[in-house]
Amino acid sequence: MSVTGRQWSATRIAVLLYPFGWGAFAVNVFFASLIGSWVGFPVATTPVALGLGALIAVPATYAFARHIRRLMDQADA
Repeated sequence: MSVTGRQWSATRIAVLLYPFGWGAFAVNVFFASLIGSWVGFPVATTPVALGLGALIAVPATYAFARHIRRLMDQADA
């Protein structure tokens, strides 16, 4: 599979990067809930942080994959 070819669509890149985005957003949700606890909000449990992280990671990872695809196209031009 060629890196410079169009076989690497934004969707394919997003699928490959999704586990990393999921983990990053789950950690961010947990730490945001810790900051929220200073003003009285509950601290997110592990399943809640993982669930919200999984949900938020879908559009964010796809947007990042589109950005990476544009950079790949610019590098090929």
